[in-house]
Amino acid sequence: MRTMSDDHTHVREFFTARAADWDSRFPDDGPAYAAAVADLRLRAGDRVLDAGCGTGRALPPLRRAVGPTGAVLGMDLTPAMLQAARRAGRDRAGRLLLADVAALPMRSESLDAVFAAGLIAHLPRPAENLLELARVVRPGGSLALFHPIGRSALAARQGRQITPQDLRAEGNLGPLLSRSGWRLTSYVDEDARFLALAVRGR
Repeated sequence: MRTMSDDHTHVREFFTARAADWDSRFPDDGPAYAAAVADLRLRAGDRVLDAGCGTGRALPPLRRAVGPTGAVLGMDLTPAMLQAARRAGRDRAGRLLLADVAALPMRSESLDAVFAAGLIAHLPRPAENLLELARVVRPGGSLALFHPIGRSALAARQGRQITPQDLRAEGNLGPLLSRSGWRLTSYVDEDARFLALAVRGR
């Protein structure tokens, strides 16, 4: 049986090995990130967390969305990814934190929104982890679960088949979010992107 520590080790090893050339492997994803951030409909002065920020590709559009009076936090479990974000200068757009989505180092209801690119596939306990994201967001705040390509395109890239248990399928994701303090409000799964938007319950 895998423990939480095993999950952390696996995720860190996976992303540490890929951090140095992550951006160069996916050089054309920038516009997709910017479009997903736009769909989150942040306002000037908002406080937003990029959960599992990786090399920080969402941080510049998040900063543009919330403006100089807003707060942008980038959180990741893998030090090498945060180092890559700093090398790319993205720490100028937001504060980087080495932290675990299972125990976020922030006050309850202190954020307006969470942006999460590619995160859900790596959550060891999805319901509990999404509940922890809900804890730090104010009632009525937003969550964006994003990937720059859709489920089918991603599965083809990875040489695998989509299974009925895929958490990102709309029929699975909606109930999962509901159990975790969120309400699914929008769902897009097409070759060019995956984007599920949710609102935190009151």
